[in-house]
Amino acid sequence: MSIIHSPRNIQNLLLAWFRTNGRYWIPWKLKKDGSIPHLGESLSPYGIWVAEVMLQQTQLKVVIPYWEKWMKVFPSLTSLTEADLDTVLMLWQGLGYYSRANRIHQSSKILIDFVGKNKDQDPHSWPNEIEQWMSLPGIGRTTAGSIISSAFDLPTPILDGNVKRIFSRLLAIEGKINKNDKELWKLSSVLISTNSPRNFNQALMDLGANICTPKKPSCSICPIQKFCIAYTKYDPDNFPIKAMTKIKPLQEIGIGLVFNKNGELLIDQRLESSSMGGMWEFPGGKKNSEESIEKTIKRELKEELGIVVKVGEKLLSFEHAYTHKRLYFIVHFCEWISGDPKPLASQKLLWVSPSKLLDFPFPAANKKIISELHKHLCIGNKNL
Repeated sequence: MSIIHSPRNIQNLLLAWFRTNGRYWIPWKLKKDGSIPHLGESLSPYGIWVAEVMLQQTQLKVVIPYWEKWMKVFPSLTSLTEADLDTVLMLWQGLGYYSRANRIHQSSKILIDFVGKNKDQDPHSWPNEIEQWMSLPGIGRTTAGSIISSAFDLPTPILDGNVKRIFSRLLAIEGKINKNDKELWKLSSVLISTNSPRNFNQALMDLGANICTPKKPSCSICPIQKFCIAYTKYDPDNFPIKAMTKIKPLQEIGIGLVFNKNGELLIDQRLESSSMGGMWEFPGGKKNSEESIEKTIKRELKEELGIVVKVGEKLLSFEHAYTHKRLYFIVHFCEWISGDPKPLASQKLLWVSPSKLLDFPFPAANKKIISELHKHLCIGNKNL
């Protein structure tokens, strides 16, 4: 049976499955009183927008506690626009992909001009066109579609990782799915329910999360099994076609902990345009192939800060993995010899008491350094 010619059948089967098995409890898809919205009823676009940005490359179970904390600190768009970036980044710590925090802060300034100050509780004040949302920093077609269908119950297609996997199996697409986005977007547009788009898109995501999983999908209980070409003719485990896994390179990073005569530690704030822009870190950088880690630290601190240091004992070393790379951090205490520290490769420098380091937003790798430093200096902190 052709999928393209049977959209209503698939819609009905998926929506029926969702009524029994769906994740109705997702907090940003409920009304303020915790009840389920009626068909066609609008929800707060603010909470949904924040959640959808957090969900980019992050699992639902990880996002929920961060979202709940966020909504307590920034309960409205107006409150977010009035916050400084440091406060936003502090709240984002642990979620990773910190550029999302920067972009959500930037976008709040744009949205407030559209929505109007203190009018963000009225869904009708918010944009509901795909192009309007995609004009915001970091909002792609899927995120925009999910915001609109969730907030306004309007039929806007989506194509996140879960949905791509479902569609690639339904059509048994040969080749890497990123080369077939046009075909998959067409399918998503054909299938989207006009009667219950909010629930239909959520049903697709739930199906991918719980039934049509990356490995060992539960095909025997899939509501749309009979439409799946991969199931009827092939092995669904073989779809989508996997790209060859690249070995992540390991790069050594030398970090210098520089103290002044008052026992304060030098930290710098990353440029807004850089990865993890706005976050604070300890100075240092990449080791060249034929230099010692001590020479790396000396060179990097001279280039980044304009200071000369003597590299002392090692505090710790550890590996930290990112999406496309692995870094091996080697951290040394340093004696400040000469030079007036300047932010030559950052936007700001500060001398900070070690006990106050947790008042600043640091990436996860730097949090390991802080934890070990506190142990070394015998500073107790229950939050570490």
